[in-house]
Amino acid sequence: MNEFQILKSDITQSRIIKSQLNVDAPLAAGEILLKVDKFGFTANNVTYAAAGDQLGYWQFFPASSNETDTWGIIPVWGFADVVASKAEGVDSGERVFGYYPTNSYLKMQNVKVLENRLIDGAEHRSKLPPGYNTYRRVATEPDYDRSMDDMRMLLWPLYITSFCLWDSLQHNDWYGAKQVIVISASSKTSIGLAYALAADTDSPTSIGLTSSGNQKWIAGLDLYDKTMNYDALEEIDATVPTVIVDMSGNSQLLTDIHAHLGDSLVHCLNVGLTHWSEGGKDTGIPADKREFFFAPSHIQMRIKEWGIEEFDSKSSQFIADSSKRSADWMKIVRLIGVEKLADIYADVCAGKLPPEKALVIEL
Repeated sequence: MNEFQILKSDITQSRIIKSQLNVDAPLAAGEILLKVDKFGFTANNVTYAAAGDQLGYWQFFPASSNETDTWGIIPVWGFADVVASKAEGVDSGERVFGYYPTNSYLKMQNVKVLENRLIDGAEHRSKLPPGYNTYRRVATEPDYDRSMDDMRMLLWPLYITSFCLWDSLQHNDWYGAKQVIVISASSKTSIGLAYALAADTDSPTSIGLTSSGNQKWIAGLDLYDKTMNYDALEEIDATVPTVIVDMSGNSQLLTDIHAHLGDSLVHCLNVGLTHWSEGGKDTGIPADKREFFFAPSHIQMRIKEWGIEEFDSKSSQFIADSSKRSADWMKIVRLIGVEKLADIYADVCAGKLPPEKALVIEL
């Protein structure tokens, strides 16, 4: 049983190591052993690695053979089946959607069993955002469709962020902006946001900013009101109050846009790191005009205000509708085993995969 690990100090470097998890060991009370069936892998997972120390992503799944703590496991979203259980009310064979390590098994501990969810209560995960520790019992979902597993594990973690971004923007009355610039417009999270903006008749004008190589493709989706490339920033109307949603993390690009917009830049939401290697520098954007947007925090805020059922209903409907539309352009590439992921990982890091491509790793 192999485990795919990333060098924390240089996330472009990876290795395959034998997992130290003993799947034959007897389970303690409250433990569940899950066999991972498959998971999705996108640029979003590279963002987990790039923010591994900052946001605690390395803490979810301790890496094997890692005495010096130099290696980490990138979390992924996928499906698994219960193969052994010592948690009351959970039987072998049950299928679960959630957050997994890049290997074949996950042992959950101190599991809290709810009607439609399982919550992993492992000590090392106790202080991490609760949304990541929650696993959906898909058999309890009246509309569960196994044929949609691939789209769900690839797009749910992205489009839930898209939904939260749209919800936050309209909740804050768009910060007074008359146009929204979405940087790295071809990223799947950006496309999800574009679906939400296009469906909202009260939203400001949307501008999808992308590379020249992706501009024709993203324009063909006909989601953004305007599509521009990074070499044509001067075409952006600098007289209009503007909010930026940045999926790139590219410090120089943000510096250049800020210089062009000046006081017309009213707010900047820093979300993703598709250009993770170009980040970490001062952009000149004042602190009171920028914020790091963390979807789990927004989710918790809305759950307190709306209740979990209303939040699930609103977000799930958006994600389901957007995922069905995305099936028209998404091209899924299937890989067998984490070894094949290791072969293509460097290309994902370098942003070399075309925006329509999505990886599904089957174990």
